[in-house]
Amino acid sequence: MDAASEAAGTLGALGLSLPSPAYLLGAVLFGIFGYVAYRRGKLASSPNLRWSGLALMIYPYAVSETWMLWALGVALCGWVWWKWE
Repeated sequence: MDAASEAAGTLGALGLSLPSPAYLLGAVLFGIFGYVAYRRGKLASSPNLRWSGLALMIYPYAVSETWMLWALGVALCGWVWWKWE
């Protein structure tokens, strides 16, 4: 048994599992977009952009399903796109 499968077995015994690559990609992508929106909102003194960017950076910590991460991320990105000045 190699170290990776042993570590996965240990996590499974604790009731934990690793996120899928699609989840990780979405979390990183939406986090970067959220950071850009936050910085743009801060420099432009736009509270809508600032709070939307903050929401994009934080919400992946509260969502555990991949489909929900992508659905909320796309919705929040659409909101930021609409509010971008």
